[in-house]
Amino acid sequence: MAELHYDHDAEKSVGSQSEIYDPVHAGLEFPTAEELATLRRVPDTIPWNAYLISVVELAERFSYYGSVVVFTNFIQQPLPPGSHSGAGGHDGQAGALGMGQRASTGIGTFYSFWCYVTPLLGAYIADTYLGRFKTIVVAVGIAMLGHILLIVPSLPGVIEEKSALGAFLVAIIIMGFGTGLFKANISPLVAEQYQRTKMFIKTTQSGERVIVDPSATVARMYMYFYLFINLGALVGQLAMTYAEKYVGFWLSFTLPTIIFSVCPIVLYFGRNKYVRSDPTGSVLSKALRLLLFAAKGRWSLNPARAYRQLTAPDFWEKAKPSYVAKQTGQKPDWMTFDDQWVDEVRRGFKACSVFAWYPLYWLTYNQLNNNLPSQAATMSTHGLPNDVLSNLNPLTLIIFIPIFDLFIYPELRRRGFNFTALKKITVGFMTGAAAMCWAAVVQHYLYKTNPCGNSASTCTDEEENPLVSHLNVWIQSGAYILIAFSEIFASITGLEYAFTKGPKNMRSLVMSVFLFTSALASALGEAFVALSTDPLLVWNYGAMAVIATIAGFVFWFSVRGLDAEEDTLNNLAEGKFDKQRQD
Repeated sequence: MAELHYDHDAEKSVGSQSEIYDPVHAGLEFPTAEELATLRRVPDTIPWNAYLISVVELAERFSYYGSVVVFTNFIQQPLPPGSHSGAGGHDGQAGALGMGQRASTGIGTFYSFWCYVTPLLGAYIADTYLGRFKTIVVAVGIAMLGHILLIVPSLPGVIEEKSALGAFLVAIIIMGFGTGLFKANISPLVAEQYQRTKMFIKTTQSGERVIVDPSATVARMYMYFYLFINLGALVGQLAMTYAEKYVGFWLSFTLPTIIFSVCPIVLYFGRNKYVRSDPTGSVLSKALRLLLFAAKGRWSLNPARAYRQLTAPDFWEKAKPSYVAKQTGQKPDWMTFDDQWVDEVRRGFKACSVFAWYPLYWLTYNQLNNNLPSQAATMSTHGLPNDVLSNLNPLTLIIFIPIFDLFIYPELRRRGFNFTALKKITVGFMTGAAAMCWAAVVQHYLYKTNPCGNSASTCTDEEENPLVSHLNVWIQSGAYILIAFSEIFASITGLEYAFTKGPKNMRSLVMSVFLFTSALASALGEAFVALSTDPLLVWNYGAMAVIATIAGFVFWFSVRGLDAEEDTLNNLAEGKFDKQRQD
């Protein structure tokens, strides 16, 4: 491979792509083939406006997790005797609706599904009509309305009434819709603040020549973006669990609403400082039409032949405008793009095939806010709220994200180990499986030590006071910590993969597909609701562990070839797409 340089006055060849000089990469030295193979790769500095956007995410996640963390108790546990706010006090259990564990798991699973299916609509609106920033502003307004309505069913005088359930469901539907529109666009917006897309050479203070890798920079940005997410989640969850226990649910739903009001303020003052991408019209329809065009003539009633033809190396090559024009003399009018955009679309569909495995990972993660807090309620909490231990998850992430970024990942790079995105995701599956093994073992011993045996979640004395196992609630810690490690490997990397592999004018859409996998996991989770009750909870956690383990092995087997293309996919030239010419 020839050494690559920019000429300020002329167009130069970069690899097999033809590119035009742009100021973002002016004056940079680009690596040779030998340097690509031998020099250490490092991330670039993160732009300050990316941190500004992360503050918006912090406030939104504070409000989201601060509310969601108390949903289980609000739905499952009954209103404490004599309480008008749901507070249980030091020795009591906070509660409100008293609908049981299956109902709380079912409603919680539905809410998670709703929050992660609506990003598809949010992505379509952003990519086609409003752009990411304006869609985020609309989303914040909708979510704010939902937060305000959520306070109503928790108010004294309302919480005791049957109508509280209806008001609660209306509020979470509105709030979840705003959350979905927000999530599809905030993640791509933060990474777009970094404009460089090509690897270049720099010399460190120690005199070492290194390659600054944009993909590593995006990975670093999402590491700290996730850190901000978990700062918000930790403070929100910790404060709200104590608020529900000692004051009442009205405070647990009011404080997140107040913090959420930070979002529109920061968005307003930063509106002229963000790098934004304009909407490009009906990109999705064009991409789908391209896919159908590429697949034309490749279908077969023979499944093996159809698979072989649909995955052939020339599948996308024969759909490129240059190839079509060469074969027919003229490309179709609807092909308002160049060959490079076809490569980007191919990369985007490859990313979506990777995400197809994620629902099996999220099945394990979703135990975090559903069954694990319920498990804690059957253990000796010594005055702690039963859902406070879930804060070990964001706390672990806050501690270990900088450790991974500053020490573990750089050390792996120094030792020549290329810990690619797909390898990280595979490890994430295995770590999630280990967390479920931990939870299953804890549940087994809970049944052995609870006064009521296998009826641990409904065990009470003659005066209806809960009877719990003597096991200390802190033995749950391993499950929460292992899930946090799995997020570093799988969840953060998924955000990175969605952004770096999606076409520039479809990044919200590809990100929404990644988020949608969580919705699919919630739908799959409904099939396991029957296991979310005594005496079947050991089977519930055990099933999750087996599923995640098998999925991890099969996942790596299916993507190992794609893993070898990582550098090639990351360094594709940006394609041209004529948004003025639509079908």
